[in-house]
Amino acid sequence: MKSTILSIKNLHKRYGKIHAVNDVSLDIQKGNVYGILGPNGSGKSTTLGIVLNVVNKTSGEYHWFDGTLETHQALKKVGAIIERPNFYPYMTAKENLELVCKIKGINYSKIEEKLEVVGLSDRKNSKFKTFSLGMKQRLAIASALLNDPEILILDEPTNGLDPQGIHQIRDIIKLIASQGTTILLASHLLDEVEKVCSHVLVLRYGEILYNGTVDDMIAHEGHFELQAEDMERLLQTLLEHPDIDKASEAEGKIIAYFKRNVEPSALNKYCFANNLILNHLVLKKLSLEEQFLALTQ
Repeated sequence: MKSTILSIKNLHKRYGKIHAVNDVSLDIQKGNVYGILGPNGSGKSTTLGIVLNVVNKTSGEYHWFDGTLETHQALKKVGAIIERPNFYPYMTAKENLELVCKIKGINYSKIEEKLEVVGLSDRKNSKFKTFSLGMKQRLAIASALLNDPEILILDEPTNGLDPQGIHQIRDIIKLIASQGTTILLASHLLDEVEKVCSHVLVLRYGEILYNGTVDDMIAHEGHFELQAEDMERLLQTLLEHPDIDKASEAEGKIIAYFKRNVEPSALNKYCFANNLILNHLVLKKLSLEEQFLALTQ
């Protein structure tokens, strides 16, 4: 059983009439990469702010590390970047990280190691003000990793970056995850979540629309296109399938939806067993983008 790093239950946050977070529940297990996905204003940042103790919740609860630690103790094991990185412009990357170590009581030996992770070792003696936006963001990640956190929380980590910067940050996130750190990131970019996350929580107007694995979200919605010589009998046979949800004929093909995951090979066997030879069988899956649009319409 994987240990639970963060458990959120029935979280609500209201600002006057605005229900920014509406009954959000989420369990974050060790070793996964979670994406909170939603358009701007969907409650992503507010949810992160609450668990990081910078925003007061209206109601609900959350527990860090199976509830074994008080929030302020637990946050010592968390690395987070929730706003623009705040470093001293005239100090070098290394000096800025030394300052963070001093404040947090961390050994300086961690600095080289973390600069290596984010690919900034060769720029450690450059002043922060000479860094591009992408490099500043990478230094912020290095800073958040100094205490070897069990979970790294990132709010829109690639916001404002050029394609190369985005690519570098995503590679770093994958690398950190591969080393066993749990990651929670908020994003409005589908592509980001599809490429780096194992799990996704889709929010709209503070409400959960989907919560599960990225693979399940993509696999969940799909349909088959089928053709055979005797289309009428094919339709009848499909409607008798134990897992059929609905099937109908359109443009010379039969479109079939199933209640649960059915393998194409199993469907082919089923038709063959009913003396139907298929001359067309295609499983059409929605991309995460199509799914997301369908959910958030």
